Amino acid sequence: MGAFDYRRRKSREVNIGGVKLGGENPLRVQSMTNTSTMDTEGSVAQSRRIAAAGADYVRLTAQGVREAENLGEIRRILRESGENVPLIADIHFNPRAAWASAERVEKVRINPGNFVDPGRVFKQLEYTDEQYAAELERIREALVPFYEFCREHGTVVRIGVNHGSLSDRIMSRYGDTPAGMVESAMEFLRVAKSIGFNDIVISMKASNTVVMVESVRRLVKAMEAEGMDYPLHLGVTEAGDGEDGRVKSAVGIGTLLAEGIGDTLRVSLSEAPEAEVPVAIALRDYITARATAPSVKGEMADGYDPVTPTRRETKECGIIGGKQPQVVVGTDASAEYEPDSRPDIFGTDGMLTLDASMPREDLIKAVGEAAGCAVVLKSSAANPVAELQAVIHDMSRHGLKNPVIARLNYDGLGADDVTLRAAADFGTLLLNGAIDGIMIEADGMTPTRLAHLAFGILQAARCRITRTEFISCPGCGRTLFDLQSTVKTIKEATSHLKGLKLGIMGCIVNGPGEMADADYGYVGAAAGHVSLYRGKECVAKNIPADEALDRLIELLKADGKWTEK
Repeated sequence: MGAFDYRRRKSREVNIGGVKLGGENPLRVQSMTNTSTMDTEGSVAQSRRIAAAGADYVRLTAQGVREAENLGEIRRILRESGENVPLIADIHFNPRAAWASAERVEKVRINPGNFVDPGRVFKQLEYTDEQYAAELERIREALVPFYEFCREHGTVVRIGVNHGSLSDRIMSRYGDTPAGMVESAMEFLRVAKSIGFNDIVISMKASNTVVMVESVRRLVKAMEAEGMDYPLHLGVTEAGDGEDGRVKSAVGIGTLLAEGIGDTLRVSLSEAPEAEVPVAIALRDYITARATAPSVKGEMADGYDPVTPTRRETKECGIIGGKQPQVVVGTDASAEYEPDSRPDIFGTDGMLTLDASMPREDLIKAVGEAAGCAVVLKSSAANPVAELQAVIHDMSRHGLKNPVIARLNYDGLGADDVTLRAAADFGTLLLNGAIDGIMIEADGMTPTRLAHLAFGILQAARCRITRTEFISCPGCGRTLFDLQSTVKTIKEATSHLKGLKLGIMGCIVNGPGEMADADYGYVGAAAGHVSLYRGKECVAKNIPADEALDRLIELLKADGKWTEK
């Protein structure tokens, strides 16, 4: 097989309530309720809708023992009505809730950042090696009984690490980094391995796709080095809603799926939970169809690091290549574009356009004879990402530094499919440092929408920031305000603020930690009240929700971040 062909990572099989995960099983899809877990009727109804949409698992929050105990009642009603979808308890800060959940549901998610370590307060701590070893022993003493209890009840454990909710202990030694995320997971995995408890799933989530992808890749490498093969859950946390949420999720999840990494996934959207499921299924099916694609001949270029790739070295060709931002190539200069979505270039005049499927020797020769010229590479292969990467790495192996525009066509598809597929394809090429620009063609979307999508992909891949970025959680039973309407209102008021990152979080669990990348945060503090953050600093506590947007705008004005529409 070629270096860029699709092949599934081999993982251990775990049995979650009869729906097996990992091994030779298909990629599983899940979603999470946003009802109060004490609302038995509402949680049951929403669980049914999620399952009916095609989800293999349903997750519910259990912030306390009372909610954990009610999961048993929700499960009983579902089972008595013939609905057998496995349930997962989501735990933060409260180990007692994890214990109560473990005997009532099929799987329990715990966060190493706050399961044994205290909740993060962003405090720098200092440890000697002996003191740090003592902390690890304290973790072991708490985990072993819990793992044994889960083994006794046939309950699977997900070790769910989130960027931004690492413990102060991990932060003090590793920083808020992918390496810190990996070590946070490995501490819990080593304890499980030492006692032979293998009913484990791991996730490494971030709202920053670069951090999320690097963290998962690093974890896979770390597990391989220590003889572990636990299955992986994929997700981009706080992805947002609408096109932005779908693009960001497809960029992060799609990049890893294209490498065969991942056994289950969730597309987290600030929308109704059942709306997440068809998006996740469409993304999964698009990538996994590559399992039957013809092999693509190709090797990785010397010095390329697939875990932390850097942008390919190229020479400047006008505004393309070198250290310049990646460009968007459009096809219709007459269209009326939004100010932040007008393509940089129209058409491919002056560029060398080649089909990546042509004989490789002829292609390399043609590129070599066009030194200093940007190359437009198109592919209609069953696995276009593999074919394009194989050619681009071949160019590097031959010392060719022509900048590359990737050109992919999605004619015959609806807008939703174009969005997901283009984000997954171009996102992979961008995160792997392969290309200097993108050109999307699709007869199912107008040139204006295609340009907007292209810039959205560049922003999701952290290559080029041209608009406001909204980091919003999908909501759950902890959410303290109407998340969907709030996101919509804040977007309408602030979407013109280019380059600003705003976090909109339903509760303190997801903020400020989970909005680690946000410049400002709008966080549920109590029923009907919101706290505002500047970075990780809370600057206004418990504001009535009907005043919070005005206060946020006042804060932006005071900081010089506000401009009128």
